Amino acid sequence: MSLPAQKFREVVFQMLYSYDTGRATDEDMLDMLSSELEVTKKSVREAQVRVHEILSHLPKIDELISNTSQSYAFERIQTVEKNILRLGMFEMLFDSSIPEKVAIAEAMRLARKFSTRESATFVNAILDASLKSSQGKQIEGKELQESAEELNLIEEVSKEAALQKKEIDHSP
Repeated sequence: MSLPAQKFREVVFQMLYSYDTGRATDEDMLDMLSSELEVTKKSVREAQVRVHEILSHLPKIDELISNTSQSYAFERIQTVEKNILRLGMFEMLFDSSIPEKVAIAEAMRLARKFSTRESATFVNAILDASLKSSQGKQIEGKELQESAEELNLIEEVSKEAALQKKEIDHSP
């Protein structure tokens, strides 16, 4: 039985994330994902093929993300969002079997599931702007700017909360 497209995408995303953060081996991923996500080893192997396809295009994909996200530096994009963007960008540019709008909608779904609503907005803005740019359409910089500002605000609130927690933890 073949894995549903949404579940397959989630496996691919989780592998991309794992490779990006932990430099996991293919064998490690095969065993771990098949047991943790309750998918067949065949499905994990198919996802590994997709991940290696994405990784083969990574310099181009990362460059496009970086160029599109001008008001929010590529290095500051969180690992979850970065890998969702990589998957979405790959599907839009290198997988003709997936309509661009579906790739964007699915990337937003992944962002909501594995991150936040604000991240989904950011992912949508980046992928939509990239799609419009590839089609020669005018890009709405305002939407990208607002998304980046939302993420900046979230970062500031998170830093503040971490500092407050640290102060509470160290108080007598």
